[in-house]
Order: sequence, then C-alpha cells, then structure tokens
Amino acid sequence: MARRVFFSFHYKHVWKVNQVRSIPNIIGTAAAGFQDASLWEEAKKKGDKQIKAMIDKALRNTSVTVVCVTRGTADRKYINYEIDKSLERGNGLVAVRIHHLKDQNGNTGSPGAIPPKIRANGFKAYKYTSKDSLARWIGQAAELAGKRKKQNPWATYKR
Repeated sequence: MARRVFFSFHYKHVWKVNQVRSIPNIIGTAAAGFQDASLWEEAKKKGDKQIKAMIDKALRNTSVTVVCVTRGTADRKYINYEIDKSLERGNGLVAVRIHHLKDQNGNTGSPGAIPPKIRANGFKAYKYTSKDSLARWIGQAAELAGKRKKQNPWATYKR
C-alpha cells in the first residue's frame, strides 16, 4: 500500500524538492499541487483564501507532511499554515533539510531553522541523505502520529 505524502516547501526550491520526491511506495503531493514556480505565481494572484483552499485540498488523504527546509522556511506564511493544517488532521510531520542539494544552476544554499511546531509536537528533523532514509523517516513520522498501516485482523487470530 502506498503512503500519500504532502510536501511543504518554498516554491523557489521546487528543483531541489523534485530531487527527493520520487520514492517507491510514496505518492507525493506537491505543496497544493504546485509543480513549478509559474503555477505558484498564478495562484498568488487569486489571493490568500484561494491558496489556503488549494492547500486544504492537497492535504486530503495524506498521512504525513514532509517539510523541506531551506533558509527562511520557518518564517513562510503558507508553510506554517500547511504545518498547522497537517497537525489538525493528525498527519505525521518530518522536517528535512535540503539546502545542500544543488539547484538548476548548480548552486547550494544555507541551512534554515526547523519550524518550531515540528519539534514541539514530538516530530523529528533530518538532513537529506538518500531516498531510502527519507522513506524510513516518513514511516517513523506516520507511526509517531498513529498512522500505522492497518494490519490484517486475521493475522493475530488464534484458533
């Protein structure tokens, strides 16, 4: 069974985010469906209410929110909205620093602060190392939030 994951990030770093999103058994939903900066720019014209509605829709049927952390992430209005809504719906959270990945121009960035609500709610933060590690962290975040995969009820049935 694939796990649906919401990726929260600053749209300017979509190139870096796309390097980490394709993981087996993970159905990654970009932040409110924004696959690139041009879609985000168009959405901004619609206003705050519309953007929040798009975020709410993108969070549906997800069990974990991965917050991709770069410089300034913790101060971004919509990322904090995504974290708040994720907590409201009971999603697991995991912060993943991606500043060291190269962007489309071959540049890396500075590390950013981890949004405080992640650790305050018992979730963890990591520096991205591999897709295998990210998949493991996503599973751990789901478990911390109580979103364990449903087991076969007959597996523990005793005759």
